[in-house]
Amino acid sequence: MEALNRTLFLWINATPTSPDWLIALATFIARDLILIGPLAILALWLWGADHQLHAQRRLALKTAIALAYALTISWCLGNLFPHERPFVAGIGHQFLPHAPSESYPSNHGTIIFTFAIAFLCWHRVWSGALLMLIAATIAWSRIYLGVHWPIDMLGGLLVSILSCLFAQIAWHYCGRRLMDNCSALYRLLFAFPIRKGWVRH
Repeated sequence: MEALNRTLFLWINATPTSPDWLIALATFIARDLILIGPLAILALWLWGADHQLHAQRRLALKTAIALAYALTISWCLGNLFPHERPFVAGIGHQFLPHAPSESYPSNHGTIIFTFAIAFLCWHRVWSGALLMLIAATIAWSRIYLGVHWPIDMLGGLLVSILSCLFAQIAWHYCGRRLMDNCSALYRLLFAFPIRKGWVRH
């Protein structure tokens, strides 16, 4: 498995002869494209048609639960199974500055794959497929720039699947109470923009 992981990494990883424009594009993808997940969740909570708003907010909260599980599991795995990043191991080429922290599983991969799986399961197939494509692109970019192994991204995907399953189970027990409490807090904190009609009640 480790030999295959290294072979795939070296096949994907950029080299000093790689085009500058592709490295710049990969850097944007690796650093900034992940923001599309939280922005989508925020938009779904704040705006929407009357008949869709409750379902959208349920999606937002279930995704938040899944992310909490995902990041907790990711932290535990990182401490239980420490794995050096490629540049720490002296393999390949690094084009993105990064601390020499443990690489498995990728937090970026875990987060964006959790958004993708959540949208696939609880929103629309097309939105989940689009986010899955974005997640795969982010995974490629971080391998291409030399800060992650392919196995780190596979680990992030598996953690995200497990976390969405846990979130679905948790929602069965505490979902209604969580929705009520978060909605009440939202109406309190956003009273002014709600009155102005900038966001939905």
